[in-house]
Amino acid sequence: MNQSAADSREDLLERGRAAYDARVWSEAYECLAQGHRTGRLAAADLDRLAVAAHLVGRDSDADEYAAHSFRAWLDDDDLRRAARRAAWLGLQLLLRGEGVRSSAWFARAADLVEELGDQADPERGFLLIPVGLDQLDGAAEDAFATFAEVAQLGRRHGEPDLVAIGELGQGQADVVLGRVRQAMGRLDEAMLAVTSGEVSTEAAGIVYCAVIGECEAAFDLVRARQWTSALDHWCAAQPGLVPFRGICLVHRAHLMQLIGEWADAVDEADHACSLLGGHPAAGEAYYRLGELHRLRGRYADAERCFREAGRWLTDPQPGLALLRLAQGRRAEAESAIRQALDAQPSGLGRARLLPAYVRIMLESGEPAAARRAATDLTGVATRVGVPLLTALAAEVEGACALSDGDATSALAHLRMAWRAWRELGAPYESARARLQMARCHLLIGDVGSAELELDAAGWVFEQLDAGPDLEQVRRLSSRSDPAGPLTGREVEVLRLVATGTTNRAIAAELFVSEKTVARHLSNIFVKLDVRSRAAATAYAYQHDLV
Repeated sequence: MNQSAADSREDLLERGRAAYDARVWSEAYECLAQGHRTGRLAAADLDRLAVAAHLVGRDSDADEYAAHSFRAWLDDDDLRRAARRAAWLGLQLLLRGEGVRSSAWFARAADLVEELGDQADPERGFLLIPVGLDQLDGAAEDAFATFAEVAQLGRRHGEPDLVAIGELGQGQADVVLGRVRQAMGRLDEAMLAVTSGEVSTEAAGIVYCAVIGECEAAFDLVRARQWTSALDHWCAAQPGLVPFRGICLVHRAHLMQLIGEWADAVDEADHACSLLGGHPAAGEAYYRLGELHRLRGRYADAERCFREAGRWLTDPQPGLALLRLAQGRRAEAESAIRQALDAQPSGLGRARLLPAYVRIMLESGEPAAARRAATDLTGVATRVGVPLLTALAAEVEGACALSDGDATSALAHLRMAWRAWRELGAPYESARARLQMARCHLLIGDVGSAELELDAAGWVFEQLDAGPDLEQVRRLSSRSDPAGPLTGREVEVLRLVATGTTNRAIAAELFVSEKTVARHLSNIFVKLDVRSRAAATAYAYQHDLV
């Protein structure tokens, strides 16, 4: 290489290092990768290249560059850095579900740590991480002790990554053990290290995603919202960042679903599916998308998404069981939810399945099993004390009381659930509670109150495009009969069409978009088996709807 080319290459590498320090990952990767193609990089630059490749979503390249870095550190006789690079590569592979390759790299790191003895105490902390992760499944107390040692090693040797991951692991163990309040404190401590910029980007992404997942697992919606917003800003500040942005989209989609922004949630989940590709987190993305399709009555799309989710998730539940119930396959729904529940003998993972279990058991004619599950969920909600669990417990207690014919008790529970869902800002769940309240009113003969609840619930379901729930409203409402198969909002649209009102004017009158009006009109044509506005108008006059 002549002097001019060498100078040019060094300039390229300097640009790559500067972009790396500025966390402009796409530029860092392009510059360092181009430098690597024109000659051998130093071990430190190979380290940077491996990290940048991982953060722009090029996992196979990242693995290759990490392996080169490992060998370069060995050539430099820097066994500690070689051990650390091997341990980080093992952890990345483990988090992607590649257990065999992960074990091989951890074994290489362990050999070097053993050779170094006490000199490699910080690296020993990284080797404890896979041990703790394995213990979380069935030996949570041991996992807590292991991650406590990780954090202790981090503090002793000034390693913020180890401290943050150690606090995270202890929090995860606390969640498994049902110590939710303690868990949230430890997770907040791990996040504090991230938001204050103390840890590396690799560790920050791991902590962010795991903490938000644990908040959702612990039904702490407030924390999940706050940390998802923080993750969104963190990702936006780092051009080219891919893996954590995809996971961020999954969490955002879930929260959008809860606050009633279903159309945006579908877009976010769909984008996450594309962005994550073969990453294990794609399972959660497809599961979320499947849930949204199920709630909208698009069962074929939901089936496809749950099948995709099943490539990464052991069992996409409770969504798949609820889909089977909606498809009229009750025996399959019951079998699926029982198996899922049997696999979760205790803890918050079981609480996540219990509402679906209660619903399926009630519809399968097994009220005693539903009652036992409702009592189980109420116990968890009382012990944990988070609003979302309180709402779910009140809802299933109300459903069981309604099934027993005790409308008074059912109403008391359902009103409690409705208030809790409203405070959480969850419109769909609020409307579901009101739909159940309408059933209570009908049971005691209070048709007027039932219609009020049905009107309120139906309006929400219509805004969300929750077709199956809208159909339940229509079947229960005594006022829906003159309109035949039409919903209340479709009747409103038809009345305005019959008076010659344009779609734009209808949209302004009903405070919706023209696109929504067009969708309603299309549904009206299908349901009434007509092909024109004139034919729909004739139907309206024939049935005294104008």
